[in-house]
Parts: sequence; structure tokens; C-alpha cells
Amino acid sequence: MKQQLTTMLEMQDAMNTKVHADWRQRNHEWYRAIWIECAELLDHYGWKWWKKQQPDRDQVILELVDIWHFGLSIVLSNESSVDDKVAKLCEELDFADVECDFASDVEVFAATTLTTKTFDVTGFSRLMCGIGLSFDELYRRYVGKNVLNFFRQDHGYKEGTYRKTWQGKEDNEHLVEIIEQLDTTQQGFKDTLYTALSDRYKNSSENNL
Repeated sequence: MKQQLTTMLEMQDAMNTKVHADWRQRNHEWYRAIWIECAELLDHYGWKWWKKQQPDRDQVILELVDIWHFGLSIVLSNESSVDDKVAKLCEELDFADVECDFASDVEVFAATTLTTKTFDVTGFSRLMCGIGLSFDELYRRYVGKNVLNFFRQDHGYKEGTYRKTWQGKEDNEHLVEIIEQLDTTQQGFKDTLYTALSDRYKNSSENNL
């Protein structure tokens, strides 16, 4: 877990730097992004008593992964060493088998986020337990989404020229398909994934000529 956490912190720092080289000095409101994501997450889980709803687990997990991105950014903003950050994350990530009320847990997590403007890691791990998201799956999905975010930036996302849909599918769908074909434990997994995304995107562009 320590190595995976170290890798994710390094990847998040690289992504934030890709967007703004001085991201630490900009003091972005990461906490605001987190509670907005909580509302989207709860919509995918279902909360409307006046209609039949089933939790969309895959979409809920996608939102949790997005929250993890913003949470890691908060963690990176403090001045402690990477080793200290990793040790604290390991301590706060609590995967005890406890009874969960997912919707209520989301609200508690969002309220804590708004009150403290920090990342409630223990509350986040409770949400992971509530939806059955293991740490290994969080790692795989985080790496995948981080690579996709880099890919988007490299292909005009910030300038508005990136095509999010190609070959009749959104890039998120291509990401899932490619990950299923790769060994996520392989050294250099993220580089292999990026290359595979590039190949698909390039082929789709050539076919549209």
C-alpha cells in the first residue's frame, strides 16, 4: 500500500503541475470540488424516494476516484515529507468491516469537508467500504483516470480542441476497455496505457480523414 500511495501522490503532483506549474501557490479550493462530486455521487447511488432507483456502482466508483484526485491534492498541499504523508494516509485509511449507511455516510463526509476544508481520509475509506471498493481497485482506477487526464491535456483539452468521443465511444469507455486488456501490476503500466490510448485516438483521427 505504501508504494501505491507514493506512486499516486507523485502522479497527482505531476498532473497538477501539468495544469499549473505553480499550483501550490494558487491555493485552489480542492474541498469545493470534493463536495460537488459528493452530490453527483449521491445522484448515481440514488436517493429519490418517489421513483425506482438502483445504485450505479460503476459511476459511484468513478466519482470516488475523482474525489480521491482532489483529496490527494489537499494532502500534497501540506509541507510534510512524502514519507510522512504516506504514513498518515495509511493510518487514516480504515477498512474495518463496519455497518454502513452509504447515503448518510456521503452526507457526513461532505459536511466534514465543508467544515474543515480538508480531506477526511477515514470518511472516504468508509465510503469505499460502503460501495465495496478495495484499495487495489482504487489504485487501478486512479492510475487509469490520471493517465486519461494527462492524455486529454496533451491532446488539446485545455484549448478546447480535444475530441472526447471517438470511434462512437467516450474516452472513459476506451479507457475501461484498454485496462481490461493490460496487466495492471506490470512495471510501466501507466506508460503502456498511455501508448494504447494514443494509438486508438490516432487511428480514429486517421479514419475520419
